[in-house]
Amino acid sequence: MSVAALSIILLVLMFLFLGAGLWVAFALLGVGIAAMALFTEAPLGLVMATTMWGHSNSWALAALPLFIWMGEILFRSRLSEDMFTGLSPWMNRLPGQLLHVNVFACGIFAAVSGSSAATAATIGKLSIPELARRGYPEKLVIGTLAGSATLGLLIPPSIILIVYGVATEQSIARLFVAGVLPGVLLVGLFVGYVVVWALLNRSQLPTEDIATTFREKLKRARRLLPVVLLIGGVIGSIYMGIASPTDAAAVGVVLALLLSWQSGSLTRQSFTEGLMGATITSCMIAFILAGASFLTVAMGFTGIPRILAEWIGSLNLSTFTLLAALTIFFVIMGCFLDGISVVVLTASVIMPMVLEAGIDPLWFGIFLVIVVEMSQITPPVGFNLFVLQSLTGRDILTVAKAALPFFFLMVVALVLIVLFPSIVTFLPEQM
Repeated sequence: MSVAALSIILLVLMFLFLGAGLWVAFALLGVGIAAMALFTEAPLGLVMATTMWGHSNSWALAALPLFIWMGEILFRSRLSEDMFTGLSPWMNRLPGQLLHVNVFACGIFAAVSGSSAATAATIGKLSIPELARRGYPEKLVIGTLAGSATLGLLIPPSIILIVYGVATEQSIARLFVAGVLPGVLLVGLFVGYVVVWALLNRSQLPTEDIATTFREKLKRARRLLPVVLLIGGVIGSIYMGIASPTDAAAVGVVLALLLSWQSGSLTRQSFTEGLMGATITSCMIAFILAGASFLTVAMGFTGIPRILAEWIGSLNLSTFTLLAALTIFFVIMGCFLDGISVVVLTASVIMPMVLEAGIDPLWFGIFLVIVVEMSQITPPVGFNLFVLQSLTGRDILTVAKAALPFFFLMVVALVLIVLFPSIVTFLPEQM
């Protein structure tokens, strides 16, 4: 059977499994089993057992449940309230005023949660009713939340960067540090857009001239200090080589527990709920990774990735053309799957052609995460859209329309890191 026919059969089988509502992990395993059993003579049971155990028994993967738990603890703390109180006095003089709180609060919370959906839910619960009460346009409130919450995928510690690092055998510490400047770039683009929109639409914004002394601003900013120190401690220790991502994650959990206890929001119930939430999420991701690892090995036995990479190489596509095609492909995939599933599902097929084209896999990891961010605000399966739909009561298309400008801002960020790859590679090269 030709490779093209085999690829089509397996692809159809994958969509059948997913369309039937099968869990992503089972769908990956099912396709891998079909590929091994029908098209190779390799010992199926032995390969499956050794592959799934080998990829699950990874020290780097230990950082995943710890960072998820850290996010769950802070999700149940008074962090979002403290951030709103600490940031709002500094935003009054900026065009757009408190709309910038959404952007900066999402950026800060992204750096401690690692989750896009958790960021949207946490900041949205506080800011949507508050900004609506003050008369800010709903469209821009939703848009700034939808766009800025995606920073949870990029700003370290990012769950999806850990998944990418494990799936492609890249350094998680270097991936974390590589995500810092692109994250700052996106925050800058979002702030710039809000400023320009506010200057062009002054009549649609409330006039807030709340006089706050510099002393009062500093007093309120003190509420930001603990979480800023937490972020600095986790990322700084990784960057300086003091701690591995797993060590830093363990310290982050302890500091998050102390921060939650100090704020008075750590109770027996919140501790138990946070631990259970982290366990459920970690098991789901670990199961998907195990299924993806087996599918990757099965694809290797069939020879599809190698032949596909050789075919792509024979087309002599320019790097820009290949990246443009991959961007469209990943955005379409993201319309039907969550970000982690997209990464683990495509790694085995995409990475050989990426390496064949001479693209740095570290740089490509950040490129891929930004594209996955774009898919988070693309219907019908943009997870951030679902979160904001539940918070606002608006239909999914209204939320998606509000998020559209921020989708295009991510495209701008993507173009900038393609034209200036040092935005991604500069900090890792200094480690």
